[in-house]
Amino acid sequence: MSDRDGHDEVTITAYPNGPLIVRGDATILDVEGRAMPRTRKTVALCRCGASTIKPLCDGSHKLVGFCTEEPGSVRP
Repeated sequence: MSDRDGHDEVTITAYPNGPLIVRGDATILDVEGRAMPRTRKTVALCRCGASTIKPLCDGSHKLVGFCTEEPGSVRP
């Protein structure tokens, strides 16, 4: 999907118990403010802190049992 200027629309989706999925032409900066090279239009960003390739997700959230909800919380 493109915006009015013809650029890819950027969306960020938080997946339950998983990463943030970034779709579109977003610039991702490293801790020093440099643009990270991107080879894909879609990337997964770590939210659990356990990834060995931060800020990218490597699936470690599954191994560490990362949970985005408080135990015992009720979803609407």
